[in-house]
Amino acid sequence: MKTDSIFYRLFQEFPNIFFELIGNSPETANLYQFSSVEVKQTAFRIDGVFLPIQDEEVPIYFVEVQFQPDTDIYLRLVSEISLYLRQNKRKNSWRGVVIYPSRDIDKGDKQDLWELFHSQRISLIYLDELGEAASLPLGIATIKLVIEEEDTAISTARELINRIQPAISKFATATKTITRINRNNLSL
Repeated sequence: MKTDSIFYRLFQEFPNIFFELIGNSPETANLYQFSSVEVKQTAFRIDGVFLPIQDEEVPIYFVEVQFQPDTDIYLRLVSEISLYLRQNKRKNSWRGVVIYPSRDIDKGDKQDLWELFHSQRISLIYLDELGEAASLPLGIATIKLVIEEEDTAISTARELINRIQPAISKFATATKTITRINRNNLSL
């Protein structure tokens, strides 16, 4: 016997039962109309997913990069994540990260999902609020180049190159040293 149809008939005929079941007044049913709704699946594409390697117990990170205003971004993201998790059974928890160039592009409606933001299940990053490139780690400063104006991007890129050159030199020296040690060990 299929229980879905039983509950459908019960809720169709006696909607007050549902509201009693969830702890509300039976009269609350007067504010609602009950029906079965078919949800058509649209194609979803997640900008990026960081999957844990070798079943590590760390969260899966879903990344969305949003450079256009979109009021439905958060509902779509949660839908994409839910569908992914449904199709790819994983024991890992998850986190969503939305990257914006600036806060004024964030037009997403958070009202129905405030728990996900409050719990930091979904976090927002505004690139223009990360600080000055000179004070940031190289990787983050490089990402910030994406939002720089062309004239400042060139000078900032030069500064980043100047910052990375000493590290490249140290890496090259270390590589030569390791190669020399390996050659000496092989000749023994």
